[in-house]
Amino acid sequence: MHFKTGTIMLKQLEKAEKKWGGSNTLIDHWLNNRRQLLINYCQIAGIPPYESTEKALPTVKTVKEFCDLLMDYVSEGHFEVYDRVVTACERNGTSSKSLAQNLVPRISETTDSALDFNEKYTESVDDQILYQLDKDLSSLGHAMETRFELEDELLEVLHTKHS
Repeated sequence: MHFKTGTIMLKQLEKAEKKWGGSNTLIDHWLNNRRQLLINYCQIAGIPPYESTEKALPTVKTVKEFCDLLMDYVSEGHFEVYDRVVTACERNGTSSKSLAQNLVPRISETTDSALDFNEKYTESVDDQILYQLDKDLSSLGHAMETRFELEDELLEVLHTKHS
């Protein structure tokens, strides 16, 4: 299931990079961080072209490294990027401001999935937890896909009004 989700997210990222890349350093930084997160997601999920030749679960260390990237991405969005986008939108009028104020809480809803995944895989000391990884990656993938779609709406506003 996450094969399809991962492939879709990578294709959406490529579209976003073509559409908005190079227009704003904040956008470029944000999209680059998303790319790193997605590559790592695909690697631990075994999604082409990042599938492993051996049919083995990723190591706990690899999953924890992914969790670090995931938390960095989520935190940066909440504590740096969204505030800057909302502030830029507030300067540009009520329609931009209202869109940003509508999107940020919806994006925040997807944060719970990331936090739950992180907590489960960083606090566990039992390698047996990796047998749940496939199901958990699938759920996380859906939340990330929703998050990226909503973030792209913010990117559109930022690009259109502020680049």
